[in-house]
Amino acid sequence: MVNNPILSSTLLLTILLMVGLVFFIRASVKDRTTEIKLMSQEPEESLFSQLQAYFHQRAYRVATIDRDINQVTWEGNVRPSWFMAIFLSCLAASGLLCFALVLSLLYPSPSNLFFSLILLSPAAGVFYWQKAGRLEQVLLTVETLVDRCGTSFRLLTVTAHRDELLQLQRLLPLKPTDEKIGDAE
Repeated sequence: MVNNPILSSTLLLTILLMVGLVFFIRASVKDRTTEIKLMSQEPEESLFSQLQAYFHQRAYRVATIDRDINQVTWEGNVRPSWFMAIFLSCLAASGLLCFALVLSLLYPSPSNLFFSLILLSPAAGVFYWQKAGRLEQVLLTVETLVDRCGTSFRLLTVTAHRDELLQLQRLLPLKPTDEKIGDAE
């Protein structure tokens, strides 16, 4: 082993980068379910038909309807992305190549063996592919509230994946609430 402080510190930084890469790959399949509250002035029947059409278009199906609490649960399969699987494999290959280069500089005799670490890079894509495809649920609760002026509106509480919520807000005329619905009775 070469006793060079520059190579030793480079190895330490490369190991830290590899740890970050592992956490990045794990985060690619993390559940990002959140809950938001939205408001709509639309009548309840019109609102439900818009939501039904939206979720049907997004390949969700109604799983359960609980009329007591006015809650609908939609389910749909989320497919993994080929681009993301290839991207993560390329990132892993790049990180493993850097790690192999640093190891080959520190230990020059078995340097060709270190480059065989790159063969592990498709494992990142396989990990993503196995974990990303899953059944997603969207929970929707609708309440009809009346403000002080006598105007009725619908308060929707939606629990779903963060990206699905952004798409829902972009395509349907729903306004986010500011959690201060004290004017409602």
